[in-house]
Amino acid sequence: MAQSKEEVFNQIADIIADRFQVDRETITLQLNFKTDLDADSIDFVEFILELEDTFGAEISDEAAENLNTVGEAVDYIVAHNN
Repeated sequence: MAQSKEEVFNQIADIIADRFQVDRETITLQLNFKTDLDADSIDFVEFILELEDTFGAEISDEAAENLNTVGEAVDYIVAHNN
């Protein structure tokens, strides 16, 4: 069953808050993984793997490289998780 954007955002925000030790309330669709979270490539790869596990979605390396913001990740999961 497809999830709404809001449901996907909430799950992704929970993962980010836990993994990157940031205040859950500060996470928005505009949050940028590399500039706002200071995520290095290993952090980002682990985050992508966690998204795949959580949502059962396959995220290619090419697609992952284009996911810069929380909003882009939400859109990708919603579009590829039917």
